[in-house]
Amino acid sequence: MSLHFTRSRLIFTAGLCILILLLATTCRRAGTWLVKEDTPVHADAMVILMGSIADRVLQASDLYHAGVAGKVIIVEESMGAYAALEARGAHIISNTIQARNAAIALGIPADSIVTIVGDARSTQQEATIVRNYLQDKPGIKTLLLVSSAEHTRRASLIFRTAFEKSGKSVTIFSSPSKYTGFRAKDWWIHKEEIQAVLGEYVKLLNFWLLDRQRL
Repeated sequence: MSLHFTRSRLIFTAGLCILILLLATTCRRAGTWLVKEDTPVHADAMVILMGSIADRVLQASDLYHAGVAGKVIIVEESMGAYAALEARGAHIISNTIQARNAAIALGIPADSIVTIVGDARSTQQEATIVRNYLQDKPGIKTLLLVSSAEHTRRASLIFRTAFEKSGKSVTIFSSPSKYTGFRAKDWWIHKEEIQAVLGEYVKLLNFWLLDRQRL
């Protein structure tokens, strides 16, 4: 085991202990802080982050029809052994295609949706792929991230960091889906919300201490 790996694990463990202590003392606000909601009058494009499909596509559809953004960006999501499955003759619809099809079914024109090839496995990879895609598109100065409610704080932090490190000036907004059903104010009394909140804070901690440098 390398010294660097051991040190990283120690830092992460110490940070996790601090995180648990902070959650114990400020638990009532831990859920609501994760939900980052901005209300831009207009954005040049919105990004539907992959993961949960239904709630995010519904939110994106509402925003599109309200005139908030006329372009939708979706990054291709990794499906693990999807290629091997296809090679053996088992064909399934990928999550990315499902999201695109659902958006079209809800009235977003197909020519308003851009699907970026990327095989993304995380929000960080989505941020990097979108950043690279926009390098030669000076007309896009504002992005609206559409995601499940509890994911918006972390997603915003990741995308802002990615663009800051690239030197490209893009303003990042967030729109938490009202269809998520996330009970932010009393998260500690529901099993699903406990799992979601603790999971998000562990991922945030991992980003701050380890993954941020890789963007």
